Amino acid sequence: MVKKYFGTDGIRGPINSKNINGDMFFKFGLASGTYFKSQKKIKQTAIIAKDTRLSGYTLEPALVSGLTSAGMHVYTLGPLPTNGLAMITKLMRANMGIMITASHNKHQDNGLKLFGPDGMKLSDKIEKKIESLIDKKVTLNLSSPDKLGRVKRLETGTNDYLKILKKNFPKEFNLRGLRIVIDCANGAGYKAGPELLKSLGAKVISIGVNPNGLNINEKCGSTHPGKIKFAVKKHKAHLGISLDGDADRIIMCDETGSIIDGDQIIASLAIRWKNKKMLKGGVVGTLMTNYGLEKFFKTKNVAFLRANVGDRYVKEKMKKNNFNLGGEQSGHIILGNFATTGDGLLVALEVLFAIRKGKKASVFFNRFKKTPQILKNIEVKNRDIINRPDIKKSIKIAQKLMKNHGRILVRKSGTESKIRVMGESENKVLLKKCIDLILKKIT
Repeated sequence: MVKKYFGTDGIRGPINSKNINGDMFFKFGLASGTYFKSQKKIKQTAIIAKDTRLSGYTLEPALVSGLTSAGMHVYTLGPLPTNGLAMITKLMRANMGIMITASHNKHQDNGLKLFGPDGMKLSDKIEKKIESLIDKKVTLNLSSPDKLGRVKRLETGTNDYLKILKKNFPKEFNLRGLRIVIDCANGAGYKAGPELLKSLGAKVISIGVNPNGLNINEKCGSTHPGKIKFAVKKHKAHLGISLDGDADRIIMCDETGSIIDGDQIIASLAIRWKNKKMLKGGVVGTLMTNYGLEKFFKTKNVAFLRANVGDRYVKEKMKKNNFNLGGEQSGHIILGNFATTGDGLLVALEVLFAIRKGKKASVFFNRFKKTPQILKNIEVKNRDIINRPDIKKSIKIAQKLMKNHGRILVRKSGTESKIRVMGESENKVLLKKCIDLILKKIT
């Protein structure tokens, strides 16, 4: 289904560009408000949270104006992790939740993610309906003066979110005696992350908790895990936690300084849940999930399915197949028993609960041997370059060379102006040859 504005995870792009500006966010607010108001569900209310980008001050008022112009009442929460917004949207029985964020992108970008009253990201079908409203004449969707929405700031968002998280674990659960490094990427989790760990009794070493509007994801967070690796070793910590800009991703580090990506976290949780008879159905990964994880699950008799890239598609496949665990190598991990979308802090708590009795993180993780993988992200002006005949030909040649030796995947990024080229094979020489063959045509 081809969409005009929405990508694999909401809308995202450079601030003050074609789609990411005050005028367009007014239209997004008006269109989404008009759609949900027409559903006549619950109480015509929208909840808004954001990360720490300077541009949030430009986009939030425009979004609020559009929603209230459609007759929606709006609650603003300020900086809060994405799943915190999803949880509070569901808790307050609101019609919709909107997260203003560009996730792991740099501060120059911004965007939004939309959630329905069930806390789930919207389907492609609903996004298409909202897109059709965006392109309609503005005056057709404006409310009369006596039907305009009201706006209220909620100061309890972080506390409400942390209460919901902690309710998923026994009251006696604590982290006393544990030394934990957390890197919040100067993003949406900069308050919630350290507060959560401290409230459970851990000694916390915090990084990336001084946002200035311009330093979100800047050489910190889940896209720069070397930062927690250094800090874990320096402070002799038991565990390192690295979030991204909106805290829906997590990359971890064990006490030895080894970086643990999403695939290794998923493997460890899946085996724990299976042993505890908590695993329902199996696990959903994506097209990017390491082949080594798929092979590992076969040896453990754990069902494994691949979805398109994007945690929304992972969740949809989990729901369709009645699975309760899924995620991505990048650290988007969905714990279906507790959440509707990725949540770095929730995953961290689940891991910490598993090792609470003195078990070392290095023992809990490193469950499988990864198939050697090369992933290249090439910045391009136009992602449709992937359809150029010479590039399509090089991809076809590489895939033919790789047949029976591994796999090659080339795709457009759904969130950035990049082409992602990924290959996996035990034959490292062949792998590099095939990747280089494609890169020469794109770069």
